[in-house]
Amino acid sequence: MNRLRAEGFPEQAIRARARDGAAAAFPPVESYGTTVYGATGAVHRDPLDAIRLAPPIFTPNRMDKLLDLAREPTYGDVDLTTVIGGFTAPVPVYLSAFGSTRVAGPDIGLAISGQAGRLGVPVVIGENVVPVNGYGRLGAVGERSLLRRVRAYAEQLPDGLGGLVVQQSTEDADAEVWNLVYSDPSTRSLLDSGRLGFELKVGQGAKPGIGGMTVLDRADADRVGDQYSLDLVYGAESGRVLRCSSPGTFTPEILRQQIRLMRNNFPRAKTWVKLHPGRDVREAAAVAWQAGADAVTVDGAEGGTGWAPLAFLDHVGLPLGECLTQIDAGPHCLLASGGVWEGARAVKCLALGARAVGLGRAGLLAADEDTEHGLTRLIDCLAFELRLLISSLGEYAPGSVGIKDVWAPGLPVPTHTMPLAGIDTRRRQ
Repeated sequence: MNRLRAEGFPEQAIRARARDGAAAAFPPVESYGTTVYGATGAVHRDPLDAIRLAPPIFTPNRMDKLLDLAREPTYGDVDLTTVIGGFTAPVPVYLSAFGSTRVAGPDIGLAISGQAGRLGVPVVIGENVVPVNGYGRLGAVGERSLLRRVRAYAEQLPDGLGGLVVQQSTEDADAEVWNLVYSDPSTRSLLDSGRLGFELKVGQGAKPGIGGMTVLDRADADRVGDQYSLDLVYGAESGRVLRCSSPGTFTPEILRQQIRLMRNNFPRAKTWVKLHPGRDVREAAAVAWQAGADAVTVDGAEGGTGWAPLAFLDHVGLPLGECLTQIDAGPHCLLASGGVWEGARAVKCLALGARAVGLGRAGLLAADEDTEHGLTRLIDCLAFELRLLISSLGEYAPGSVGIKDVWAPGLPVPTHTMPLAGIDTRRRQ
């Protein structure tokens, strides 16, 4: 029986560490594979939460639309069609990377691929699928394999819409994942129609500065032990092993050369780069675009679908809103992911320079709720909110939304010349 109490102090967290050692640095291991995690919001608030959308009274663009339509325009006249990293999408939305993590198991992973394919929404297949679950070539297409997810998406895709992006980490590079995908007859239709892309993973929002992590049983850990770092943080007797990927090493020149290699070796595929929310995210995005990246994704520190130490979820990395205010995308394609699930947050991201937003945990939860229609309904609702909000700003396309359309506490409604919380209002007028 514990007799000592500590008022105003995280007593239970300390006791858990005293009992479990390094294992207590993570959420309860029993929840692995059934729970998605994110920042609690108790420590750092995302600047996006404090921003409000600021509709104008005078709407000259609405007048132009009225003259074009010969009637008063409504929210239904907003055209959400967006080019996302070289792919045409019906909404400014894509599905963020789901890798080999157990929470995106075969049922949910395939459900997301199929529904996104029917919608024509671009999808990113995340890291470590091939090293952990196999590629699936030569007829052995397992439910967890990369090729099974590729086919589930491509078989549903309407003409002219969508695109499939395959992410690669350090371990994926060792498995030559991009070479496998690029040369596979199953991806030929995507390649010929310009709807195949590769994403270089520099980092992710849930774990800035460290590689991907999952929990494996001993048999699976032994099978991949020559490819990953393994740690017995849960004790040898538990049967559970922490599997850790390498974060990779990057300098500006290494990033440039990696992108040039992608463009030279896979000239018919689009080139995406995913950045974690680091303090030099502005410089990294600029380097990527200068080297020829078709899209740069910034992943805010709002959590993820995999396994992360608790300290990272609340204390490491910049919030998404801060990342967006630091990056000057100009004409380039900037994609934003991290805690996006509804229209207001999405439109704020568009106003701060993003071309489109990524659905991560929200997409998983929707597909888990209904494997046939859950993701479709989620995106239908999101599209409805986007049309309402964009039309309220007097605009009729996502690309017309800009910094002029937002307000932050302590400042009057934007005048187009006054700086907004460190944001240059001359950008994206």
